[in-house]
Amino acid sequence: MVWAERIERVRSIGAGRTAHGPPGGLLGGYDVRMNSLAALRRHTAIVADTAEFLQLPRLQPRDATTNPSLVLRAVRQPEYAHLLLERDIRDAAQADVDAAMDRLLVRFGCEILAHIPGRVSTEVDARLSHDTAATVARARRLVALYAAQGVGRERVLIKIAATWDGIEAAKRLAGDGIACNMTLLFSFEQARACAAAGVQLISPFVGRITDWQRQQAGDAWDAQAMRGPNDPGVRALLRIWRFYKSRGIATEVMGASFRDTAQITALAGCDLLTIAPALLDALAQSDAPMPRRLDPAQAGAPEDDAPLALSQAAFEDALAADAMCRSKLAEGIALFSADTVALLALLQG
Repeated sequence: MVWAERIERVRSIGAGRTAHGPPGGLLGGYDVRMNSLAALRRHTAIVADTAEFLQLPRLQPRDATTNPSLVLRAVRQPEYAHLLLERDIRDAAQADVDAAMDRLLVRFGCEILAHIPGRVSTEVDARLSHDTAATVARARRLVALYAAQGVGRERVLIKIAATWDGIEAAKRLAGDGIACNMTLLFSFEQARACAAAGVQLISPFVGRITDWQRQQAGDAWDAQAMRGPNDPGVRALLRIWRFYKSRGIATEVMGASFRDTAQITALAGCDLLTIAPALLDALAQSDAPMPRRLDPAQAGAPEDDAPLALSQAAFEDALAADAMCRSKLAEGIALFSADTVALLALLQG
């Protein structure tokens, strides 16, 4: 079965499911208690944060997200290492190793799409995060590689770091009908700029925001007091989500980078949540309540009266004044770039 047929078959199966998973209640005369993951599906689209596509039948997410670190982790495992040796990828590596890497990323994406009904996020080389033109070119190449495998644009989100140059690239790509997932998002100003650019989706990094705040607090950090709705990363996402919903902004909000199930529970009702397999398993094994915390109908009036549009100078000034965002954005780009280089080395080996 060719890729397009495999992928469409899975998509049609997914379309036949209920949107949010099986209901709880009585089944065959017995009381069936809904686990936490099933309960979360009632409010939020579940996204698996993994390149390990063999796990997807068990996890049953709607969408999936990948990044260079996740792909590198996968190809270092025997179940996935063979993808490095596929002929078209090896042949491409002889002429252009960057092109070979894009082929590898799309190969993973196609395997993922054969197991899910929704979209896969594939990331542009993070080393291009401050180069608009190069980011646009690489994004177009990724989309063309998917198209060659029979995968339409509606099944793919191109991940780009939420720098000024990255947001400008996403704006241009949106004009071409290419949807983007803006990653490494840590600040309200990044979210404003993304909304003004009309991007498809943003991924606030809940866990990394909290990591930074915890590190800054040191011994003064009160882990119990900062759980759930008081978690700094949760609060940062909530501010963005309320701003978007109260303004009628169509950009999707997908929470990312979770450290524990308490962060996830506090954001039940967010448009999407991308969650690592270990935390998806923890939710599936729990029967803790999962009430809806975020409801667009109850978003209320905007808490922030800031205009959407902001100049590049204002954007850069805001990031320069935000030590957390400045630090985590630079760190994230550096980490993804390092893992990209490691992937390239494997392809050349």
